[in-house]
Formats: sequence, C-alpha cells, structure tokens
Amino acid sequence: MQILPEESAATPRNLPQIAQLTSVCTVTEIDQVLAALREALEEPQRRLEGWDREAAGLLARIPAADRRTLAEIHTALNRIELERFLLAGSVTALHRSCTEYRDMLAERALTCVLDEMASEGAPPPPFSFALLSMGSDGRKEQTLITDQDYLLVYTDGGGEEVDRWFANFGARLVDCLEEAGFKRCTGGIMTSNPTWRGSLPQWRRRLFAIVRYEVEDLAKNMMDLIVLSDARFVSGDRRLGEQLIELIRDMEKEHFQVLWGMARAATEMRLALGFMRRLWTEPGGEHKGEFNIKLLAWAPLVMNVRILAISQGLAATSTMERIRMLEQEGSLSAGVTQGLLEAYEVLTRHRILLQIKVIKGIQKDSYHLDPLLLTQEERERIRQAIIRIEDLQKSIHTTFNIM
Repeated sequence: MQILPEESAATPRNLPQIAQLTSVCTVTEIDQVLAALREALEEPQRRLEGWDREAAGLLARIPAADRRTLAEIHTALNRIELERFLLAGSVTALHRSCTEYRDMLAERALTCVLDEMASEGAPPPPFSFALLSMGSDGRKEQTLITDQDYLLVYTDGGGEEVDRWFANFGARLVDCLEEAGFKRCTGGIMTSNPTWRGSLPQWRRRLFAIVRYEVEDLAKNMMDLIVLSDARFVSGDRRLGEQLIELIRDMEKEHFQVLWGMARAATEMRLALGFMRRLWTEPGGEHKGEFNIKLLAWAPLVMNVRILAISQGLAATSTMERIRMLEQEGSLSAGVTQGLLEAYEVLTRHRILLQIKVIKGIQKDSYHLDPLLLTQEERERIRQAIIRIEDLQKSIHTTFNIM
C-alpha cells in the first residue's frame, strides 16, 4: 500500500485531459465542469485554512498548559501536520511547523519542571542555563516522529552542589518531555545523561579532550562531536547557549585532523547502490527486497553536507540552508546545488511517508522502503538522489585527500 500526498483534480498534469473533455461539451456542460473545477480547487484551500486556525488555537494554549495538556496538544498538532502533508506534500512546511511547535512544547516543559521543583521547596536555578537541541531538531528538520536530542549548559557553579541541582533538573526534564510526547533517545542524548549536561568550563574540557584525542572511546566521542555540530539554541540564556555553539565550531575549525576524521567517516558511509549504480536492496531476511532509506541514503546526504558546511565555517544547521550557502560561497555549482536539494526533498518525503505508514499501523518501522511499491519514475528519482550523494562523497574524498 502506497501513501502519497493528495492531488487536486486540476493539477497541471491533468489539464490536457480536461481540455479534451471540454472540447466536446456544450456551453452548459462546460459551465458545470468549470464549477466542479472551482470546487475541487477551493476545497483543499478551505482545509488548509481550517488546519491553520486549529493549529493557532493549539499553539496559544501551550504557555499555560500542564504536562497532560502538553501531550494532548502535541498529538493534535502532529495530526494536523500529517493531514496537511498528505494534502500538500511540502517537506519544508512540515519541517518548519514541527520545529516551531516542538520548541514551544520543550520550553513549556522546562518551565513546568521549574515550577514543580519550586512548589516542592527546591531552590531556584543557582546559575543561568540554556537548553540546546541537536539532531533533526537542531537542524530544524523535525518530522512526525521525534525523540529527545537535548543538552544542558550552565554557567560555572564551581562545585558538586550545582551539578547535583542540574542533574535533578535534567532528569525531571526528560520525564516531562517524555510525558509530553518526546520519546527518550535510544542513544542517550538527553539532559539526564551527564555526558550531555555540564557547565561551560566542563563542556570546554570535554571538547578539548576529544579534539586532542585524550579520550578512551574515540569513535564514540567523535560521533558526539558530529552530533554537537548541529546544536541550536532552544530556551534559557541565549548568550550562554550561543557561547557553547561558538566553542564547538571553533574547536572543529581549528583542529583539522578532527574534521578530516569526520570527513573520512562521511565519505565511507554505505549507500543503497549496487552493480551499475542500480538500487540495492536486502537479498534476504526480514527486509528482503527493501533498503534502509535513512542509513543508506538520507543520513549520508546530511552527514556529507554537514562536513562541507563545517569546513567552510558556515553557521547554518539546516541541511537545505547549508546546501544553498555552500553554493553562495563557491563550494558547490548551481547544478550540484539543485541536485542535492532535490535529493534531500525526495528522500525526506519518503521518510515522512514511511512514518505515516507506521502511525497508521501499516508498517512496523519507518526506515525500510520497498522500491517495487513505487512507480518507475519515483524509483528513478530515488536512484538519482543516491547517485548525487555518491558524487558528493567522491568530491569530499578528493578535497580532504582521503586515501
């Protein structure tokens, strides 16, 4: 079963058939056809306007919502975006909306935790702090299914007492976010994890340890640094949050060997291409005839674009914004830029459609795609998207002189 965004009856591809139909109609019949077309065009607009009104009402409730109400609002907003996507099919609109309301929900959850702690007699925050997001949220690329990818940074408290306060706060925040509909991160990227919580000096020491190869599990810490590359301020002390973000970027730019290692990892990411650059699918097992569109297509695109953006010192975190900025500063040609933007759009659209299948109970996971369920045209669009990623990998491989 294939789920695709709905099409209006009067799309450009249908106009030749409409013209052929009206060529044999009477004046009265043509009027009836035109009336039906107007209705077909106006109905989607009415639905979009209705969702806009409903979403605005839900957003207005967030600042005063309690935990349970946050979950109800989150569920309702997700439903609106699912329905809107099936009608309009806009990846960028879904990214923008989901990121906007999840920022608001996260900020309200943070306030709820502070209020609850105060009501229990706990002291107020001993120092200013900031909540930063990473992953798809950090890139402003939220979709219909989300988990927690947050860190905490606070000003130097100078002692275990302050660290204990933020440990308690971070654990409570994770619980509140989970209750509000943000799943716990399977990779542990949450404020309850001491790895993702600390004062600014503590964060500085951790980053130095990574870029100087002073850590035991270098591969894991390198992945942590890659995750931090997408950090974005969400709530709290903006200046403090931006200080940490600037520190992360400076570390990456000043230590070429770290960036080189990240580039090597990006260019070695496997793609769903087989012999003669044909789409590769699993030869057997549970997912026979399918491929993991996240790991074998979408993630390598995001990763490789990120590497180029970091190497050029670009401040953007959004993948599409990074691609456009790379063209502006001369790293990408206009043709390559357009190809990568199209690749991101087609791969992300199919990821969202897989998420919808999971939400509707049609499919168990939101990663594996069966190309045979698609039209030949759509299969070719996916194949061309992956070929563009392969070309980007080769370009970065050459640029960084990776052997």
